[in-house]
Amino acid sequence: MKKLILIAIFAFGATAATQAQTISENALGLRFGGGNGYGAEVSYQRALGDNNRLELDLGWRNDRSRYDSFKLAGLYQWVWNIEGGFNWYLGAGGGVGSISAKDDYRNDDERYYDETFVFLAGDIGIEYNFDFPLLISLDFRPEFGFHNDDNNRIDDFSPDIALGVRYQF
Repeated sequence: MKKLILIAIFAFGATAATQAQTISENALGLRFGGGNGYGAEVSYQRALGDNNRLELDLGWRNDRSRYDSFKLAGLYQWVWNIEGGFNWYLGAGGGVGSISAKDDYRNDDERYYDETFVFLAGDIGIEYNFDFPLLISLDFRPEFGFHNDDNNRIDDFSPDIALGVRYQF
């Protein structure tokens, strides 16, 4: 019976060791989305352990005649190996942003408004780590924003699906 238990523990340990992988210390690239109106975001990932990392994304929009906007998101991610270079990940975090825009949705004179917002975000995705230093990913990020405008709106939901391309170093 003791031998059976030892063999089971050894088999479990060997399986866990083959599933362990390390993620790149740093990755820098672009995250191409569109659901939140920012389009491409500059994206940076920093490993915090063998299977955990921090992701920072900065998006901005500038239309000189209508608006200026930026958004900074930070997410803590847990990464699990599927097989080979495929991983899946799950994350949580939040961020802050600002919008300065011409308010042309009203019938009165044109006005400008400035708004700062904060948001909570989740993240789930799949990625492929090539043999050379390239990482591509596809993720879904729901964001729940909190802000206050003239209508006293205090929450907003923004789903975002994005393709990420990052150089690992």
